[in-house]
Amino acid sequence: MSTVAPVIKRPAKRSQGRPAPELIFGDLWQFDPAPETADPKLKARYELFINGKFVAPSSGKYFDSINPANEQKLTEIAHGNAADVDAAYAAAKKAFDHTWGKLPGKERAKYLYRIARLLQDRAREFAVAETLDGGKPIKESRDFDVPMAAAHFFYHAGWADKLDYVAPGRKVAPLGVVGQVIPWNFPLLMLAWKLAPALAMGNTVVIKPAETTSVTALKLAEIFQDAGLPPGVVNIVTGFGDTGAAIMGHATAAKVAFTGSTEVGKIIMRSLAGTDKKMTMELGGKAANIVFDDAPIDQAVEGIVNGIFFNQGHVCCAGSRLLVQETVADEVLAKLKNRIRTLRVGDPIDKNTDIGAINSKEQLHTIEKLVAAGVKEGATMYQPPCKLPTKGFYFRPTLFSDVSMSSRVAREEIFGPVLSILTFRTLDEAIEKANNTAYGLSAGVWTDKGSRILKMSTELKAGVVWANTYNKFDPTSPFGGYKESGFGREGGRQGLLDYCKLV
Repeated sequence: MSTVAPVIKRPAKRSQGRPAPELIFGDLWQFDPAPETADPKLKARYELFINGKFVAPSSGKYFDSINPANEQKLTEIAHGNAADVDAAYAAAKKAFDHTWGKLPGKERAKYLYRIARLLQDRAREFAVAETLDGGKPIKESRDFDVPMAAAHFFYHAGWADKLDYVAPGRKVAPLGVVGQVIPWNFPLLMLAWKLAPALAMGNTVVIKPAETTSVTALKLAEIFQDAGLPPGVVNIVTGFGDTGAAIMGHATAAKVAFTGSTEVGKIIMRSLAGTDKKMTMELGGKAANIVFDDAPIDQAVEGIVNGIFFNQGHVCCAGSRLLVQETVADEVLAKLKNRIRTLRVGDPIDKNTDIGAINSKEQLHTIEKLVAAGVKEGATMYQPPCKLPTKGFYFRPTLFSDVSMSSRVAREEIFGPVLSILTFRTLDEAIEKANNTAYGLSAGVWTDKGSRILKMSTELKAGVVWANTYNKFDPTSPFGGYKESGFGREGGRQGLLDYCKLV
């Protein structure tokens, strides 16, 4: 390993209102590549998963799944059409009527536990497949996505024989067949997030993963086979928007669940208006991370970086707006600049990488357009000097200061490693600015005062408010939004209630 020691000017003791001296780095430590070597066991072609079997699409059409880190083809994915969706719903309805819907909860729990255990057994394989297909750093796939996906199956397996306690004083019953569509940012985790509560409650499912990240969904289907899950309980139909529309609009679906953009969510809601289908929608976000002058600044900076950069901004609850109290704004900005200079952008399969590849060329172009708009509107942009790979879809971590509330980078969801920084003077101003958005998915508060945290948690119009941390998830905690961030909850007892009817 070749190394070049950094030259560091240590910051003086922090003083109120004055920025911390900027660290002066030479070259960062240069690490030799440390790629994760587990075999992802990818097939050359993946078929649809219907009625417990992998079957060819009726159209005979396939599309390429591209590795965003190097633009190379990974595999081919089947393109399902309306006829395939019909077959999937027929299989799901049969499974609900004759097997899964009649199983006692303790028997359903055995299957969910088995799925969780098998996923744990193949954790490294799934982590590599997730990173190759989606571009996120292997550290995130390995340490968060796969373990949390297994945790959701474990947690909901525990609920399956205790459903009489979901709604005290009431009895619950499954809805029937559920149609689900998930996005590309957390392909495996969102799959578990959606499937586990639906299955625990006794429903059967037809689900479509995002077209750019279908691999781990189809690999999970292999686990369903290994676990002996009855045919038709879970059906996976891959494809593009036409496939998703067929799943959302199918007459057999008793409920639809969608996670994705607000624009598509509105289209789905309009198309289902007047029907008796239940819906849950987890849509866009423009979360505010709020730092008060009594906050633990170094801890806050690390939380800010974790909330927007380590995940490439590829989460709907990413803390893409930073509100900082004026008296510490310069200090926080200086520390943020120093911190993002140490982030390594590169091959996501390398265990040294902090920021991997953007999911697709289209998403990269969207980020570039919005960043250009931020510069044009007068915000001050900072990007650390770093070399980007010559192949693949990459974007440097980016800070925007001197941002106005009307700026596009402060209003629109970017889904990239881009942070907009605004300032405030009083608590009331912080609340007003944080709530001045069409979204309401999540927020973060950094302060030393517990009473201030409690007040902010009641005043902020966000489904989740983190205190002195960010992006912490647990299957026992409900997650969901307000306003244009959607409705309904996923996770916890509240999430189960959205997959049942009260009788």
